[in-house]
Amino acid sequence: MESTSSLVVVTGFGPYRNYIINSSWEAVKELSKLGLGERVELRIMELPVKYSEVKKRVIQIWTEMKPQLSVHVGMMSSSDAIALEQCARNKGYTERDLSGTHPQGGCCLLEGPEIIQSAVNMKSVCKNISRPGVDVIHSRDAGRYLCEYTYYISLFYGNGRAVFIHVPPLTKSFTAEEMAQTLQLIITEVLRQCV
Repeated sequence: MESTSSLVVVTGFGPYRNYIINSSWEAVKELSKLGLGERVELRIMELPVKYSEVKKRVIQIWTEMKPQLSVHVGMMSSSDAIALEQCARNKGYTERDLSGTHPQGGCCLLEGPEIIQSAVNMKSVCKNISRPGVDVIHSRDAGRYLCEYTYYISLFYGNGRAVFIHVPPLTKSFTAEEMAQTLQLIITEVLRQCV
């Protein structure tokens, strides 16, 4: 994977549905306190749960910030594991966002490929992550909502140099700080594989 800089951009999502606090953004804010080591510049960005805004901001990440890697973090409310997503699909986005809209034709990009794979082997990353009390799993289905939409747009504009990580909701036993420590481990392993 060709790197353009030592910049890594990590995004999380703002509130949605009945989740006033989104664990993805809370974990990303905590990650910014931990950092990714001296050689990596980390920038974070909160994404609203709106297709048009996500598209605009993700394109901006790739065209203006030009990172080595973009990491997108989203909350999977039905899970208690951290899921490393391998790919994103172009079609099937019919669920409406917070502004009541969905992409034209239920598509990320009308002329885009059906599926885009990350340049990072997320299965391999998954095998190399071990944290007591934390389940990290590999996934090939990011859910066809804002999470997968974000991933697809980022994979397309970043030529595969993006990853998506699903985190569970916050609990007393799995705090934002613990999620951030796990994210730090995962991203460090991703960067190790990108060299």
